[in-house]
Amino acid sequence: MKTIRIFISSVQTEFKNERAALREYLRGDALMRRFFDPFLFEDVPAADRRADEVYLHEVEKCDIYVGLFGEQYGFEDGEGVSPTEREFALAGKLGKHRLIFVKGADDSTRHAKMRALIGKAGNELIRRRFASTPEPVAHLYAALVEYLEKNELIR
Repeated sequence: MKTIRIFISSVQTEFKNERAALREYLRGDALMRRFFDPFLFEDVPAADRRADEVYLHEVEKCDIYVGLFGEQYGFEDGEGVSPTEREFALAGKLGKHRLIFVKGADDSTRHAKMRALIGKAGNELIRRRFASTPEPVAHLYAALVEYLEKNELIR
């Protein structure tokens, strides 16, 4: 059986703990590690390639895109677009299964471009809002079990 690749996307500094918790959960849980292989950009060794080449190539290779959206928009390239937004857009363009988890209930304090990105995700992609580090793990577990059932990989 082919391993299902999960690309975990977010502003790295804002979600350092959540990203690590998701990675450790997916690699440590007996059911999850049987089916899923998470990718986090910080796990990539230094190489002679541009960062945007690496992360966009990994989005192309993934089966599931998981976005953690919060207060920060992140580094903006010369066109004013963050890596998180580029990853989200490419995953959508390629028809990847996207799961979005938004930290916090109050969108008024977010960076304006992050508010716009959350708006692009819309209610159909936003799986849950969360307040603390453990919550995205539980939300992701439920979404991935649903994915496995829908794709008839488990009953």
